[in-house]
Amino acid sequence: MTTSIYAQRRARVAQQLGAGGIAIVPTAPERQRNRDNDFLYRFDSYFHYLSGFTEPSAWLVITGDGRSTLFCAPKDLEREIWDGYRLGPAAAPEVLGVDAAFSVAELDAQLPRLLENRSTVWYPFATHPGLESRIDGWLNSVRARVRYGALCPSEQRDLCGIVDEMRLVKDAHELATMRRAGEISAGAHVRAMQLCARMLREGQQVREFHLDAELLHEFRRHGSQSVAYGSIVAAGANACVLHYRADAAPVRAGDLVLIDAGCELDGYASDITRTFPANGTFTGPQRALYELVTASQEAGAAATKPGARFNDPHEAAVKVLAQGMLDVGLLDANKVGGVQDVIEKRAYFPFYMHRTSHWLGMDVHDCGSYVEPGEVGQTSERRDPLSGEVIVNRPSRILHPGMVLTLEPGIYVRPGEGVPEKFHNIGIRIEDDAVVTASGCELISRGVPVKADEIEALMRA
Repeated sequence: MTTSIYAQRRARVAQQLGAGGIAIVPTAPERQRNRDNDFLYRFDSYFHYLSGFTEPSAWLVITGDGRSTLFCAPKDLEREIWDGYRLGPAAAPEVLGVDAAFSVAELDAQLPRLLENRSTVWYPFATHPGLESRIDGWLNSVRARVRYGALCPSEQRDLCGIVDEMRLVKDAHELATMRRAGEISAGAHVRAMQLCARMLREGQQVREFHLDAELLHEFRRHGSQSVAYGSIVAAGANACVLHYRADAAPVRAGDLVLIDAGCELDGYASDITRTFPANGTFTGPQRALYELVTASQEAGAAATKPGARFNDPHEAAVKVLAQGMLDVGLLDANKVGGVQDVIEKRAYFPFYMHRTSHWLGMDVHDCGSYVEPGEVGQTSERRDPLSGEVIVNRPSRILHPGMVLTLEPGIYVRPGEGVPEKFHNIGIRIEDDAVVTASGCELISRGVPVKADEIEALMRA
């Protein structure tokens, strides 16, 4: 991406700060993993979105007049031998397109000067522990100069509100990066499926970590920097644990395997889930539930289009799942009633307990309000039929081209009273990444099959 795109983003932020506004954005700190090692570094999403800078120990300051200042680690040839190349303040303006740059060692000296005579200080609330106290310290330094005519900002505002709205609608470069991340992740799912079937055919022992390793290999082989989140590789009953992590459980013929995994590429996440038969062939009960989840995702995708609401895909998917649970016997109509009763009473909840979508972007659960901004005041109340809690409803977000969300319905069947034994311990989720387009949505993660017959054919290959 060219620096002009980051400059354009900073300019958009500056316009919304007001003439007397100043925004302070730190990147993420390095985090210690053990006594003498750090975790693999990952920058703060807000900071990177506005700067394109990937090094730690950096801060970005934007003022309402459109100027931007970077604070970064200084050049240190001795440390660079050990820790890697640093851009340094001297090169930063030309490389990153900022107006000025200083060593991060000068942060405490420079920030009071930058804050002086400003009216409002903006920063991302509740994202960096200790940031509020740090800003209070700089403001105290400004207040110490009021007798000399200095003015101190009198208002503090959350920068997340401005940047969240910008990040919610992706530009062409962001969408291209996310499409590529989806392609890489889909290819990794394909390899994991085929490896599983091949190892079982050859009589080898398969464990969840074998499939996890295949995912990681494929992610890195195609240039992604990391996983977007800890991969879920869940065999058999483990698939009924929503946030299960890949472990050492055996994968057996006859099991279903649920893999929820995606890579991160250039700061953008992919998020794909597929559920497949370990040996390449669905049993009758597995296929019945699998095709139900497939149909529910198709309904959710059909409901994802400009002008629709964020909640519409979820409601469409739930309607299909509710009817299907009645049809296959997971729910007894004599006890729960018809499909509308199932929905209103949330009788489906024991088998489907999460939402169908979330925003996707630089973060897996990306920023952006789920409530339509102009309709926040339009509230209604309902009493949850399961918890009895009174819930305040607000109109959900209207979808626009360039928004990206997941579509991930599922069914999770734990053994229980009245639950048909043939469905016990079946966990199924199907998830794709959907870009809202001018006419509907584009599923950018379909490089891995979804339909049951296509999965079986892939695993025979």
